[in-house]
Amino acid sequence: MKRRSTIFLQVVIVLIGIGALALMLWEPHLEGRNAHATIFQIYFNDPFLAYAYTASIAFFVALYQAFKLLGYVGRNEVFSQRSVKALRTIKYCAMTLVAFILGAEAWFNIVQRGKGEDIAGGVMMGLFLIFVSVVIATAAAVFERTLQSAVEMKSENDLTV
Repeated sequence: MKRRSTIFLQVVIVLIGIGALALMLWEPHLEGRNAHATIFQIYFNDPFLAYAYTASIAFFVALYQAFKLLGYVGRNEVFSQRSVKALRTIKYCAMTLVAFILGAEAWFNIVQRGKGEDIAGGVMMGLFLIFVSVVIATAAAVFERTLQSAVEMKSENDLTV
């Protein structure tokens, strides 16, 4: 892969991270119940918001690992243990996100259903995010196994040469 392509993809990953962080900080101010709330009331009196921020740590770790992986690609160090470790971390982060989203789905179905709220939109967004996270975890696992076998073959070839 050309160096320019990897730099472009790294810039895209940084922009995704900045956009996600900006959305996470800006969106709570848009909720109807937070129209006249103070910043303390918005960020410290909502346990679901704290839960979402905690879950986002896995998302940002996965973005950082993808950024590092693209750095390895740009330096032609794809076939290394560091690349395998980055893919493994991305896989674990995606599985962690699935667990957090399942917890949020359970919260929707247990807590919000009894209050007469319409939870269909939140449940559908959660199911979509679970699907995306499972696809990412599966792709990372496949790439990890393939890359691990390539690294092992490379190390065997290095020993015989």
